[in-house]
Amino acid sequence: MFETMHYVVATIDGDYAHLQRTDVEESELKLVARALLPDGIAEGSKLKYEMLQYELMD
Repeated sequence: MFETMHYVVATIDGDYAHLQRTDVEESELKLVARALLPDGIAEGSKLKYEMLQYELMD
């Protein structure tokens, strides 16, 4: 049902972050409101998206 996706934060631009998917080849960056992302993200942070939630990975 729900697919697990992995991202890296490419850039942060004010209230938005540009995410690059890392588990498949995809050239487009995904623009996501920072309010939907975990606290403490920075450029280069790794995220997992699963069950409609983003989780900060180690």
